[in-house]
Amino acid sequence: VQLQASGGGLVQAGGSLNLSCAASGRTRTYSEYNMGWLRQALGKEREFVAAIGRSGDSRYCAESVKGRFTISRDNGKNTVYLQMNSLKPEDTAVYYCAADYVRNTDQWNYWGQGTLVTVSS
Repeated sequence: VQLQASGGGLVQAGGSLNLSCAASGRTRTYSEYNMGWLRQALGKEREFVAAIGRSGDSRYCAESVKGRFTISRDNGKNTVYLQMNSLKPEDTAVYYCAADYVRNTDQWNYWGQGTLVTVSS
């Protein structure tokens, strides 16, 4: 499956952005994949941000973004979203969407190209 992330940009602290990630390809149907967002700040390791189950019923967020970020999905549009509110400068990073998390290896099988989010103070 191919993943195309979009929606990044420059925003002031306290502002909002909504990231999108559209899936395409000829593999299993999109609704069979759990989906997630991860981010990597300059000079730091990539870290988990949020994940959502196949039907959208189960959602998980990192403590650092809980209450500010919301992950959702639209299986009819093969798209996952990350609504980011109350952004902080420390949220500045390249945000990646990912699909098909494998628990026993702690790996995601598919990755998008990343979209840059810059939060100014």
